[in-house]
Amino acid sequence: MPIKVIRDKFDLAINGAPPAFAEPLHVGRPNLGNHEAFLQRAAQVLDSKWLTNNGPIVQELERRIADHLGVKHCIAMCNGTVALEIAIRALGLTGEVIVPSWTFIATAHALHWQGITPVFADIDPATHNLDPDAVRRMITPRTSGIIGVHLWGRPAPIDALQAVADEHGLKLMFDAAHAFGCTYRGQTIGRFGACEVLSFHATKVFNTFEGGAAVTDDDDLAETMRLMRNFGFVGYDNVIHPGTNGKMPEINAAMGLVNLDALPGFVEANRHNYETYAAALAGIDGLRLLDYDPATNPNYQYVVVEVDSGRDGKRRDDLVAALHAENVLVRKYFWPGCHGMLPYRELFPHAGLLLEHSVAIANRVAILPTGVSLGTDDIETIAAVCRACMSDGA
Repeated sequence: MPIKVIRDKFDLAINGAPPAFAEPLHVGRPNLGNHEAFLQRAAQVLDSKWLTNNGPIVQELERRIADHLGVKHCIAMCNGTVALEIAIRALGLTGEVIVPSWTFIATAHALHWQGITPVFADIDPATHNLDPDAVRRMITPRTSGIIGVHLWGRPAPIDALQAVADEHGLKLMFDAAHAFGCTYRGQTIGRFGACEVLSFHATKVFNTFEGGAAVTDDDDLAETMRLMRNFGFVGYDNVIHPGTNGKMPEINAAMGLVNLDALPGFVEANRHNYETYAAALAGIDGLRLLDYDPATNPNYQYVVVEVDSGRDGKRRDDLVAALHAENVLVRKYFWPGCHGMLPYRELFPHAGLLLEHSVAIANRVAILPTGVSLGTDDIETIAAVCRACMSDGA
């Protein structure tokens, strides 16, 4: 469907009129806490002349996060991907590890980068999370573990995945990059499996500019991960374990402490935006807003819509194109799924045959902008473009 049809219908770009938004609206614009508080923290870093190497501000952030999540150990890292890699190696995963294809590519890359084969299992189309029965079907003698993902911050089926892992003697960990502060059956995400990995990237509801962490209640595992993030050093000169440089700098931790104080406001802004979207998008044929269960204490980091395919199977892509034309830079997370990206589409060219629901969801999902910088009028304009596009896209 030509974009001009939509724009004419919405009375935009007629006779050279500008798009709906003069500046692009991005998915995942950063949430920033109190600027003055951050500058004070930054000055503290400069005055101390302790810029990295497990400084006092990193240690303070680790304590605050561990307390916030109710876990014994938080091991702060330079980013979430390195945290995944270190956690995978610290757990001793080898051979094959089962993961969803419907996730950010880092989940698979953290395995492949270390010579471990990611085996893609299908999802439950209702939740977008791993289907435990699909996981069970992908287990082989080479399988050493499972990585569940709390996609969109909605908890994975933790108990069912743990049951599969226990039944087959597998290790279970979670990629909790989307789920900071969310809960599962009254317990905070971060307390499940052998460990859970967090992302504090700039686009996340809680950020440290760039950063991540592994959290666990396992004392030995925590100590191993601490060694591994600092080249395996104990003391100044003694290396006792293989390692890498995964340390978080002090300035990142300073941003984290400020943003942790501001987190309730970020979540409340996201919740308000989500509810505004829900009202504005209600009744649009062929478009469904993914819901959140309030009992899971959602952070509302993502506004996810599923779009019916339409007659030509491209209705979602038409909607994305229409919104892009209005400077609303929606995203097709995580199209086409990890199995459809390099190197996996060449290594496993037939993987999609076992991923029916992952493929279908990948062709339907779009992510809309949210965050503290988005206003009610912005959301209503975005919804109006969606309504105009979908009314012509049966």
